[in-house]
Amino acid sequence: MGGLDKVWIDLRFHETLIDFIVTYQKLTLLFDGGCPLCQREVSFLRARDSLACIAFVDIDSPEYNPDLYSGISYREAMGRIHAITSSGEILKDIKVFREAYRLVGLGWVYAPTTWPVLGPLIDETYRLWARWRLPFTRRPSLDQLCRSREKIDF
Repeated sequence: MGGLDKVWIDLRFHETLIDFIVTYQKLTLLFDGGCPLCQREVSFLRARDSLACIAFVDIDSPEYNPDLYSGISYREAMGRIHAITSSGEILKDIKVFREAYRLVGLGWVYAPTTWPVLGPLIDETYRLWARWRLPFTRRPSLDQLCRSREKIDF
């Protein structure tokens, strides 16, 4: 086997491995790495994700590129939690937690969020949390974060 054949085989193996990893991950969860409570939740999920079903993407990172994540802008992602399924469906709010916990074997924790009376109450509680998350964690407002982000992008 010549040198080029070996390089081609190595490259083909590498591409296959990447395809396998991308296909195997069932959920891409976008999270705010600057939020201490978000970091805690992600650490909890990572520790239980023994099959690596979830890819975690820090939207607070300067490298975050909406084009790579179904066009979900920094502002949208910072305003409420988002995830993208392997089929391309965009999940928001409590649905993200429900799916993430299901994938790590703890689906029963969020099962009550599907109940007729409790589900809407939990959804509304999350909406309130999302609205007040930044001030509660002593972070700048969403507008301030977006302005800072625009300065970085230029």
